[in-house]
Amino acid sequence: MSKGGNVLLNVGPTARGKFDARAQKALAGMGEWMEFNSRAIYGCTQAPDSFGRPDNSLLTYNPTTKRLYVHLLDYPLQNFTLPGYKGKIKYAQFLHDGSEIRFSAPSGHWIKNEVGANDLNLSLPVIKPGVEIPVIELILAD
Repeated sequence: MSKGGNVLLNVGPTARGKFDARAQKALAGMGEWMEFNSRAIYGCTQAPDSFGRPDNSLLTYNPTTKRLYVHLLDYPLQNFTLPGYKGKIKYAQFLHDGSEIRFSAPSGHWIKNEVGANDLNLSLPVIKPGVEIPVIELILAD
């Protein structure tokens, strides 16, 4: 498991030796998410200290492939700022569909704070992708 941990699912069979419908639904959902996002879990560890964790997200890091994964626990509206990441990232994409995420200045009339000189802003789709927790794969610059 990611970051050296284990996952306990706390599901067990009924008296008839079958999983109940709730457990089956939960396990199926986890399996669907892992089908597209397993790269952000297997072989990953804690992100290096040089990468700050943005609000409402979790970071995992694969030291072999030198890729950083941002798990979006609360989907931001169009702009996602990575503090101190400028010059550290050469490409960004969603794991669930491989779609590219552009680097850009924050946009929209609701923007109140500016991006710092060393910050990197990602321009995300306004509508949240159809996965429970979207994951952004960041390919690190050499």
